[in-house]
Amino acid sequence: MPNYRRLFVPGGTYAFTVCLDDRSSRLLLDELGLLHQCFEKVRTKYPFETIAWVFLPDHFHTIWRMPEDDHDFAKRLRLIKTHFTKSLRHTPTGRRHGERSIWQRRYWEHLIRDDADLGAHMDYIHWNPVKHGYVADPADWPHSSWHRYKDEWGRAA
Repeated sequence: MPNYRRLFVPGGTYAFTVCLDDRSSRLLLDELGLLHQCFEKVRTKYPFETIAWVFLPDHFHTIWRMPEDDHDFAKRLRLIKTHFTKSLRHTPTGRRHGERSIWQRRYWEHLIRDDADLGAHMDYIHWNPVKHGYVADPADWPHSSWHRYKDEWGRAA
């Protein structure tokens, strides 16, 4: 088993990529309202600031700023994934007993180092629907925080 090292910085700003196990699925967009509810349920109990986000059919990207005295993004992601999975009516059986195979077990995270790093990750997030061929312009993708920033920057920050 690999020994993953994660940087846990109280008050840190992190970029995440979280993927479904079935990368051909449209589940996240089909159940987008439910996914938003799961985010809000977790945010109510374990606060974090969402700086940027995009939801695609089979994965999502987001940037969070953690509270000054807290670094436990792993708990928040785990709870979002768990609430979402348990709220679904039909889920495939996982590889282990009792597991439901909705999400990839791991996720990608990156500690944002400075404003330039933040800008690069925001561009990546907001241009991801274009990269995957869903739209020709980020303004055409409704499931993104790009619309928050377009007036300020003319494009993703």
